[in-house]
Amino acid sequence: MSKILIIVTNVDQYEKVGYRTGLWFSELVHFYDVAEAAGFSLVVASPSGGKVPIDPESLLLSELGDAIGLKSAVSKRYLDRGFMDLLSHSAKVSDLSASEFDAVYLTGGHGVMFDFHSEQMASLIADFYDAGKLVSAVCHGPSGLLDVQLNDGSYLVTDKNLTGFSWQEEILVKRDFAVPYNLEDELQNKGAVYSKSAIPFATHIVEDGNLITGQNPSSAQAVGEAVVKRLVA
Repeated sequence: MSKILIIVTNVDQYEKVGYRTGLWFSELVHFYDVAEAAGFSLVVASPSGGKVPIDPESLLLSELGDAIGLKSAVSKRYLDRGFMDLLSHSAKVSDLSASEFDAVYLTGGHGVMFDFHSEQMASLIADFYDAGKLVSAVCHGPSGLLDVQLNDGSYLVTDKNLTGFSWQEEILVKRDFAVPYNLEDELQNKGAVYSKSAIPFATHIVEDGNLITGQNPSSAQAVGEAVVKRLVA
């Protein structure tokens, strides 16, 4: 059975302001639902291990679903005691090895902009990519790719076609003043070939070899489908 590592944040507030943040819930469960239904074994981990904070805004009714309520049903299904207990006991990134898994998925939520930059994270992601395994991320999750250097010394994102949460979207959600950097700019500063949807918050994913990225929360399901398709091929 193929096994996928899912990495989430431990950070529950912005450093500059007192706003709460954390995991954007749908970015985890929409991917999780697709992969679980396909029969994959899934492990949820975080930089520090243990409790995973959930951005409270991601649990608002308006954020749990799309216009016709399909994704809402998925998100609501995971708001149960069993899944919440799982998020209280996430594995610790430094205790894991890429050799145990077939792919890795980096979720978003603004919290990842603060704790996806450790040497352990960068080394683990590099091990996945250097081994020819799938590396995937959604929304702010590509923050965890910025520091990743491969065996040849190059940055993983250099010359790669990818996406991530756009600065326009950051302004629209009124977090541009609170985030530590502009993810869209930082990816391009590292040499990435960044693209985004013409319509903010529309589903947009990019595949470039073993790298699969999604722009925003509405792209998590599509990233999951792309990862599953590649692993079962």
